[in-house]
Amino acid sequence: MRHILKWISSRLDDFKLKKKLRILYIYSVLLPIFITDSVIVAIFIASESASMKKGMENIANAVKYNFFYDIEEAAGTTKKIYMNKYVNQFMDKQFESELDYFLSYQAFMKDSLFESSIGTTASSITMYADNPTIVSGGEFKQLSTVKEQEWYQYLKGSSRDGVLYMYYDESRIPTVDSKRKISFIRRLNFYKRDGCEKLVKMDIDYSTMARSFVKMNYEAPVYVCWNDKIILSNQGNYGQWKDFETFDLQEKVGYQMNFASYGAELTIYVLKPQTVIVRQMLKNIPLFILLVFINILLPLGFMIAINQSFTERLKELSQAFKRIDDEKLMKIDNIRGEDEIGIVMRNYNRMVATINELIQTVYINRLKEQEMDIERQKAELLALHSQINPHFLFNALESIRMHSLLKNETETASMVERLAIMERQNFDWGTDFITVREEISFVEAYLQLQKYRFGDRLSYRLDIMEECMDYRIPKLTIVTFVENACIHGIESKTADGWIFVHVYLEDQMFYIEIEDTGDGMEESFLNELRNKMNHASIDMLKGKKGVGILNACLRLKMATDNTVSFELESEAGISTMVTIKIPVLNIGNNGGEL
Repeated sequence: MRHILKWISSRLDDFKLKKKLRILYIYSVLLPIFITDSVIVAIFIASESASMKKGMENIANAVKYNFFYDIEEAAGTTKKIYMNKYVNQFMDKQFESELDYFLSYQAFMKDSLFESSIGTTASSITMYADNPTIVSGGEFKQLSTVKEQEWYQYLKGSSRDGVLYMYYDESRIPTVDSKRKISFIRRLNFYKRDGCEKLVKMDIDYSTMARSFVKMNYEAPVYVCWNDKIILSNQGNYGQWKDFETFDLQEKVGYQMNFASYGAELTIYVLKPQTVIVRQMLKNIPLFILLVFINILLPLGFMIAINQSFTERLKELSQAFKRIDDEKLMKIDNIRGEDEIGIVMRNYNRMVATINELIQTVYINRLKEQEMDIERQKAELLALHSQINPHFLFNALESIRMHSLLKNETETASMVERLAIMERQNFDWGTDFITVREEISFVEAYLQLQKYRFGDRLSYRLDIMEECMDYRIPKLTIVTFVENACIHGIESKTADGWIFVHVYLEDQMFYIEIEDTGDGMEESFLNELRNKMNHASIDMLKGKKGVGILNACLRLKMATDNTVSFELESEAGISTMVTIKIPVLNIGNNGGEL
């Protein structure tokens, strides 16, 4: 957590004060308001949704209860008939004639108290029997007249004694009856010994049931459906002379309840009521505007005022630091405020007064003295240059070479020529970088001079990859290591010796290898020299010994941004090998530099 805060603080240090105040306003005012208001709105919507769902569930339960009540009332009425032995006896009786049936019917209705036993109801009750002597009419009809009806086929296909069936009656008789039928049909088989098939069909008064459903004043649209047909609805779908409509509002359903009633699988759909959240918000627009002003606009106004108080005075202070007139700092004329910025502005004016005095008394006088001292040093340097002009030395060497040629001393002349090349290289420091090709020419001149000295004791071989010839390296890099190999390797050994110089590229690395078969070095000295080469510094060059190697190592480290590495291997009395490795990306080619 501390690292995160430190990182945020470091990032904020680069922002202007105006931007910091904006960030403060966003994260300390807008974002908390947005989060808290979002949470409150989410809780309110969730609460309203839960309340609405609970309300829809209660509506579905109420509809289910009322529907069950009507159906159970019909089932109870038919059950009375189901258990009435007089009804069963009348329907099983074989009548001799229509007159006999009519007289028996009147006696049955008078003596059995049939109408009083079933109560008063607006529903239509019809009993059917498979008795050809019954004259169809009134409450009793022959079963053969309805065997083709779909409700009878439904009862025959059911294993239940009583079923609930809903259908649209397409017959035209009677015309005053509702065409939409909600019927409870029950088999009259209580008395098993009877051989005649009998049943009772009670058509519930659909119009009364539909109007009662609408009068319940449910707060949401409700549909009771059977096989996707709307049986009852509080939305005006109760036209009793029209066929049942198909329910196609599944996407608007907020709650659904499935239940079964006497074999009929029914579904109650409660549609989502129109939400009142938007209406409530519209009603409270003035309150919302007031809250926006208090929570957003008021803090914004204070932030702008504070921003102006800060930034304008800080801008004046910043501009004051930038103004310099005739080598003097300018004071701030209009200082206002007693806060920290006002104190800084007053302290700035005091600082300006002190610095201006110091400039007058110290800086200008000291500057004049330094200018005079620089001019004097330049004059002395020019005098020294004239005293050590290297042209005299080169002219002298050239005269010696010419006299040697006149006396036919060609070997001496050749050695003097190579010496002149070496010395000219030492004196020419116009640039510190030369190509490998130029460096190798100096190496070869140096080795030829040494061979003149050592004779057959010294042999050498230069193996330079052609692709490396145009790379640029610090001057005298290879010569320094070759010279060290001659002096400390070959010179101290009485036997013959070799010096090998190998320059090549491999795996995106530039390699320089200098190997001699000289006297080698002891392990202790080897480790010391290896450490100095890899950690070469200016302080190390103050010593009197070994500065040539360290100088070359230091210049290579500086030229390659410290990416060069040195490897030193040696075995006493046998050989020494120096390997210099430089990444190709850190070395110049085709006229470039390291």
